[in-house]
Amino acid sequence: LGLYANVRPCMALHPYVPSQHPGMDVVIVRENEEDTYGGIEHRQTSEVVQCLKLISRPGCERVIRYAFEYARRNGRRKVSCLTKDNIMKLTDGLFHRVFEEIAREYPELEAEHHIIDIGAARLATRPREFDVIVTLNLYGDILSDIAAELAGSIGMAASANVGQTLAMFEAVHGSAPDIAGRNVANPSGLLLAALMMLEHLGEQGMAASIHNAWLRTLEDGLHTADLMNEATSKRCVGTREFAHAVADRLGQMPQTLKPRTVNETDSPRLPTCAAQPSIAPASSTQKCCVGIDVFLEWDAPGRDAAQLAPRLQAAAGASLRLALTHQPRRARVARRPR
Repeated sequence: LGLYANVRPCMALHPYVPSQHPGMDVVIVRENEEDTYGGIEHRQTSEVVQCLKLISRPGCERVIRYAFEYARRNGRRKVSCLTKDNIMKLTDGLFHRVFEEIAREYPELEAEHHIIDIGAARLATRPREFDVIVTLNLYGDILSDIAAELAGSIGMAASANVGQTLAMFEAVHGSAPDIAGRNVANPSGLLLAALMMLEHLGEQGMAASIHNAWLRTLEDGLHTADLMNEATSKRCVGTREFAHAVADRLGQMPQTLKPRTVNETDSPRLPTCAAQPSIAPASSTQKCCVGIDVFLEWDAPGRDAAQLAPRLQAAAGASLRLALTHQPRRARVARRPR
């Protein structure tokens, strides 16, 4: 389908949906097609398996430009890139470099980069420091679930999967077959996904009206079981009752929470597509073989590399040189200072 960008807004609705971060308002844009999620895995030997992490420049450029376009269109101020390029210098390094290149095309937006470790820690403790986050597939999958829970409940989260010509919208939570047909599920995630779809189709006014009715329902204390709290809940309602309550409040505005407003000239909140990525012309640089990867299954007792090496070198002949790329660490014994 070519749905290269996953867009997930995470906004706190405190105190009606309790959150430790009441001012949180973060949008995570996740690369949706590459990385380790390509599903390309191999069994090398009976004891070793391999997963390929594939990152392409066009893939990086598409999703990063989309994140900047989203920020520009929605009045956001900053785009943060999260990678692990201090370790994965080629794959994550490419994503970071493309981010820096594209950021220069959006001088009105602040651009920053974090190593994923500290970036995730700051998102968990200081989410208000972030605005729009763009990251690779695996990191984005993990971060977006964390962010949804920080905002209040993953059951309230919705996401859009956007491509050049197609888009698909979904609730973030699972199918929850254990509560199917029991009239207890919170329909908010699916409702918000439908509103993202309406905005994508240009029906901003309709989406805003339903969104405001949904906010007013939360303010009035009509909550499904997962949202019940002593401070703001007035009545526990089921799936159908909650949906009917939203419908009954169409045309009403929230009194405390920030309402969704729309002008006639507003464009859809989701960019329909970003510019086509640039494809570098084929290079005429001469290429040469610098090495060969060989996977060997060796079950000799002890599996001593010192015994294996001369046998491999003899099999390779004079044309290939054997090089040790990994030296196992020896155990260290801690000594008590005198």
